[in-house]
Amino acid sequence: MSAELKVARNKMKLLDLAEYLKNVSEACRVSGVSRQHFYDIKQAFAEGGIDALRDQSRRKPILKNRVSPEVEEAVVRMADDFPAYGQLRVANELKKHGVVVSSGGVRSIWLRHNLETFDKRLKRLEEKSAQAGIVFTEAQLIALENAKREKESDPDSIETHHPGFLISQDTMYVGCLKGVGRIYQQTVVDTYSAVAFAKIYETKVPVTSADLLNDRVLPFFEEHGVIVQRVLTDRGTEYCGKEETHAYELFLGLNEIEHTCTKTKHPQTNGICERFHQTCLNEFYKVTFRKKMYRTMQELQDDLDLFIKDYNETRTHQGVRCKGSTPMQTFLTGVGLALAKQISPPASAAENGPLNGSSEAANRAASALG
Repeated sequence: MSAELKVARNKMKLLDLAEYLKNVSEACRVSGVSRQHFYDIKQAFAEGGIDALRDQSRRKPILKNRVSPEVEEAVVRMADDFPAYGQLRVANELKKHGVVVSSGGVRSIWLRHNLETFDKRLKRLEEKSAQAGIVFTEAQLIALENAKREKESDPDSIETHHPGFLISQDTMYVGCLKGVGRIYQQTVVDTYSAVAFAKIYETKVPVTSADLLNDRVLPFFEEHGVIVQRVLTDRGTEYCGKEETHAYELFLGLNEIEHTCTKTKHPQTNGICERFHQTCLNEFYKVTFRKKMYRTMQELQDDLDLFIKDYNETRTHQGVRCKGSTPMQTFLTGVGLALAKQISPPASAAENGPLNGSSEAANRAASALG
C-alpha cells in the first residue's frame, strides 16, 4: 500500500468516526485534528471521492526554468538517433552542434518523455519504426543488436532445445561444518528439464567439478541414451584453465562436451544454476541445519540426495518448459526430441559403462578425493 493511499484511508476513518459518534467535535478530539480540517476533508471527499483525499504535491513546475522547445526537440531526436548514448554524452554531442544543455537537463527531458532508461528509448525506436517503416542508421542497428544479445543471454530465454543440449554447472559455498571444515556444493542443472544434480566436497578444485559429471550426471544421461552436448559454467579456476593440464577441461575433451563460459561479471548468464542454489539454500540448508547436527559429510550428502530426489521427481515447477510438471516428467517427455536430433546414440554405453575413454580422468578424480 502506498503512503498516499494510507493517508487517504486515515482521512476516511475520521469521516466514518464522526458519522458513528454523531459528533464532529468528539471525532476531531479523538483524532487530534481541528474542526476546520474535518470539514476540508469532508468537502474534498464530496467533490472528488477517495482520490481527492490523497496528499497532493504542492510543487509546481517552474516553466520559465525549462529549456526552450528547440532544445527539448533536439534532445528527443538524439534519443531516437542514438539510443545507447547516456545523458552526459548527449549533452556533449549537442554542444558540438551549438545546442547547450546540461546532463541533468537531458535527464529531465527524458523523464518528461518517458525515455530515462535505455530499454525505454529502444522501445520507442522500435515502435516508431513499426509505424513509419523507417530505415535504421548504423548506430541504431548496433544498439538494437546489443540489446538483442543481452536478451538472448537472459536465463528465462536461454537457448535449449532438448535434454542434454545444454547443462549448467556452478559451485556454491555451503558453510563450515564443525570437525570437517569448509563445504562446497557442485551443482549441475539440465537447462531444458530443470533436472538437478548436486554433490558436496571439501575443496573447490577442477577434480571435484569433473567428479560430479563423472559420478552422477553422465551416467544418468547415458542411462536414457541422451548425449550431453554442451556445458555452461562461470570463469572460476575450477572450470577454466589450460586444456592440456586442467583436469576439468581434459574431462570435457575426453567426453566431447563443448564448454561455454558466462559473460564476465554477469552471473545472471548462468541464472538457472544460481536460482537452484537459492532454492537449495532456502528449502534445504536453512531448514536442515536447524533440525540436525551433522558430524560427517556423508550424513549431509545422504539428506541432500533425498532433497534432490524430491526436487526432481515430486516438486512441480512452473517454468517455461515444465509448466506444472516435475523436472523428471519434463526430461522423459523431451528424451524423444533429444534422440531424434542426435546423429548417433552414445557408443556402447551399456557395454563399457558410463564413461567410455575417460577412465584416466575418473581415476585422477577418485584419487584426489580419497
